[in-house]
Amino acid sequence: MSSPSAFSSLTTITCKPNHNIPSIIPSKPISTSFLGSTPKLRFSPLSTPSSTRISCLPILAVSDVVKQNQSKTSTIRPNLLITKEEGLEIYEDMVLGRSFEDMCAQMYYRGKMFGFVHLYNGQEAVSTGFIKLLKKADSVVSTYRDHVHSLSKGVPARAVMSELFGKTTGCCNGQGGSMHMFSKEHNVIGGFAFIGEGIPVATGAAFSSKYRKEVLKQTDFEDVTLAFFGDGTANNGQFFECLNMAALWNLPIVFVVENNLWAIGMSHLRATSDPQIWKKGPAFGMPGVHVDGMDVLKVREVAKEAIGRARRGEGPTLVECETYRFRGHSLADPDELRDPAEKAHYAARDPITALKKYMIENKIASEAELRAIEKKIDEVVEDSVEFADASSHPPRSQLLKNVFADPKGFGIGPDGKYRCEDPKFTEGTAHV
Repeated sequence: MSSPSAFSSLTTITCKPNHNIPSIIPSKPISTSFLGSTPKLRFSPLSTPSSTRISCLPILAVSDVVKQNQSKTSTIRPNLLITKEEGLEIYEDMVLGRSFEDMCAQMYYRGKMFGFVHLYNGQEAVSTGFIKLLKKADSVVSTYRDHVHSLSKGVPARAVMSELFGKTTGCCNGQGGSMHMFSKEHNVIGGFAFIGEGIPVATGAAFSSKYRKEVLKQTDFEDVTLAFFGDGTANNGQFFECLNMAALWNLPIVFVVENNLWAIGMSHLRATSDPQIWKKGPAFGMPGVHVDGMDVLKVREVAKEAIGRARRGEGPTLVECETYRFRGHSLADPDELRDPAEKAHYAARDPITALKKYMIENKIASEAELRAIEKKIDEVVEDSVEFADASSHPPRSQLLKNVFADPKGFGIGPDGKYRCEDPKFTEGTAHV
């Protein structure tokens, strides 16, 4: 038997027949430096008929999880949440994500990328906090904001940038583009453009892990799946169906909500009847956790527990990471609808700046060491652009490859050649 996780030790509701059952009621709104944070909660007992039997699940406070784990890190410096090696790794990964996305913006406006490009600036603490704790065999399912998830999972910057350029050297040979990153080698199962589209795929991947272990008796198979999605997805039917299925089958999956508080121009607070997404976890029989997604150390501590639960066979977890995107919804969005004061508030809470300050103040790393990382990343990103720009475009014959399992018929004509090679194939349509 494995020891109880920090999540399981944070039970705040204990229900028994013939006892008063406490309910959670928000107290009066309180002043907070973190806009949109869940209010503090207090308990209010409600009398319940003795015949009522209610199965209650823990409602979790992330601050308690972090406090409990602070004492488990280093025996030399127990007040620190990371070692120097860990700190340098997560700092490098976050800087890579930010620098890469800044370069993407430049290349988009120079006409090197086409279609919609959704950047991740400001949300790096979520990707790094979770993915850098995974093993290579673990799977990640992303959204249309998937470049940084791929980088965190180990997909080379060259392969990601080339995919954005639509080149054959991209991780999908130029056929996926910005919203459809995929890497079999790194178990990045894909970016998905439609809201909620990736969650069933992630649930299937988690089921595959459980099937291999329990049915095929691959006892050493303990792979975990992370499903990333935004706050809007939590109002989608697939979200509810997959939470139910994952809990019913006790799947090794973590549902990670990247709640950046906005859709394109609609505030999450206006679009959702109950904006506290994490509360939907206990409703389906799994822990629900809310964490400050602008703090990579807090995200990392929660991620350790959630991933550990999944790997130990204790089932799924729903984690709501409250974060913020620094740019518009996509590079086609002028971002004129959000309050400038709100944007300035979150810019002041930049997760990379906060981590750098923490590491220097606690003497985990020197400023010179961090500058060296920044210089290294600048070179990596510059190299990825040069590589992508020099790479070749896909041949015309690739247009219908990977589209049909059996391309004969529409894809391949009677002469054995791809129909798209026929000069008249695109007649009357836009130029290809």
